[in-house]
Amino acid sequence: MQTEIILYSTSGCHLCEQAAELLNQTQPKVKWQTVDIAFDDDLFGRYGIRIPVIFRQDNQQELGWPFDAALLTEFLS
Repeated sequence: MQTEIILYSTSGCHLCEQAAELLNQTQPKVKWQTVDIAFDDDLFGRYGIRIPVIFRQDNQQELGWPFDAALLTEFLS
């Protein structure tokens, strides 16, 4: 079973776009989805100044920016 990943993000966030590119480039087989925090008060309160944040649903762990391809790969392995 593939690890399901959430990328907490918002529109117009260039760092979030970089994080999405890293996910696509380094983890092409990993299933992931983007969740825009702007439309959820709880998520905005939790991640508003921290995005982008990668969240693993299987173990409830988070990886906050900044991260590179190596750190992302290690986090997801």
